Amino acid sequence: APLWSFLQVKWRPLHALTNYDFSFYIILFSSTSDYLSAVDRWMGKLLPMIKPYLYENGGPIITVQVENEYGSYFACDFDYLRHLTGLFREHLGQTVVLFTTDGGSVDDLHDAVQTSNPYLLISCWKRQIPAHTFVFVSFQVNSEFYTGWLDHWGSHHSVTFAVYSFVCIKSLSVIGRYMFIGGTNFGYWNDPRKILLLFNFSGANEPYSAQPTSYDYDAPLTEAGDLTKKYFAIQNVIKKVSYYSKKYNFKNFLYHLFSSILQVFGYVLYRTTLPVNCSKPTPLSSPLNGVHDRAYVSVDGVPAGILERFQTITINITGKAGSRVDILVENMGRINYGKGINDFKGLVSNMTLGADVLTGWTMYSLNIDEAVSQGVLGKSVSSDPPQPSTLSLPTFYGGSFVIPDGIPALPQDSYIKLPNWTKGQIWINGFNLGRYWPARGPQVTLFVPSSILSTAAPNNITVLELEAAPCSSGPCSVEFTDTPILGVTLHSKPISRLFSKDLL
Repeated sequence: APLWSFLQVKWRPLHALTNYDFSFYIILFSSTSDYLSAVDRWMGKLLPMIKPYLYENGGPIITVQVENEYGSYFACDFDYLRHLTGLFREHLGQTVVLFTTDGGSVDDLHDAVQTSNPYLLISCWKRQIPAHTFVFVSFQVNSEFYTGWLDHWGSHHSVTFAVYSFVCIKSLSVIGRYMFIGGTNFGYWNDPRKILLLFNFSGANEPYSAQPTSYDYDAPLTEAGDLTKKYFAIQNVIKKVSYYSKKYNFKNFLYHLFSSILQVFGYVLYRTTLPVNCSKPTPLSSPLNGVHDRAYVSVDGVPAGILERFQTITINITGKAGSRVDILVENMGRINYGKGINDFKGLVSNMTLGADVLTGWTMYSLNIDEAVSQGVLGKSVSSDPPQPSTLSLPTFYGGSFVIPDGIPALPQDSYIKLPNWTKGQIWINGFNLGRYWPARGPQVTLFVPSSILSTAAPNNITVLELEAAPCSSGPCSVEFTDTPILGVTLHSKPISRLFSKDLL
């Protein structure tokens, strides 16, 4: 049972709470008094609910994890770990087995290892690394054996081989597979990571790389719950391993943050005016890489360009003094690992126009999910013929489709594909399926659970296209398939086209 403070930073609303409750300069996961006070309040409610389910009380929880990957976090605050240990002991008792993962151990707090490399794992055991460094005494634990790996927009789909599982299952007392079943980052729940550069162990200036909507992870079960070859390979390995029961005895910038207007996910619109005439292309810049994470810029309603964290920090714009400048900033997900977890969103440093700092910003919180679910998005049809464009204003598109009633076993889980669309967000019947970005990949399809579909009424589709929709030559369309497309490595058979639906 992993129960680290605030149930781990990977759970976004809990991380967002820290943005609201504390100052811009708070050190998360430290012994700061304000932070510990909030942890105490949260755990004071949660842990008493967990206690009846401990193994010693007849429940299924054998051990309790109090922190995660803390050895990779820059604070390395042992007073914080000791406080957590005491807090868990206070609420759960003195006999429960507590552990952490990836270093950062203190007395009475055991360590487990995380790795997907079987050779590194075996090396650990052969070298007999001390118990408080990686393993429980005489008890070899891999709390997160990675059955696959996560993807990033613009990268190849990650795959691993089942033979890794064979080596680890044979060499471990306890193995927790991460992930056993793939998942889906519906809505805005995808996590990014900073990518460690070769030989850059300080973590400084690490590129920001957002993860896609699918969290398939090349897991033994897909995000739709389908069995894979890897599942059957692992099953065959487990059949050959003899298991037995054994009892163990364990002893000064102008920053404008999403959080300042209580916006957690999604998009915020920033608006100001040009202070001077820009008859010639003039650089609009975020010189300190302060666009977190991607921004769609327009001047007087005309698309001007896209700024992106660690990718594009400057574009050229033109316009007259007083022209309206709109910057729609997209939160691509908060960093979930390492020292970058204080990942504030918005315009977190100055925006400059030429050599001057832009001021006079107005921020608009956009609750797009509520607008979609309540059907309050305005309907309009342009009287102008569509024009081919490499970039257009962020635009909503809507349509519907009908699933015939009376046919057994309908609806079924499916996948939706957006041919020739660029980047954006998609909802079906008000449910936020997540982000699509086939222009960058590797993910092309999004998982559509059958539970959100209806045979009793038309199913409504809403698409927010942020860059350019394929509507210049006719109606836009989407397609439903029965097979996911997550990367070229998964194209094991042709994609079955179930049906397509033009969007109005």
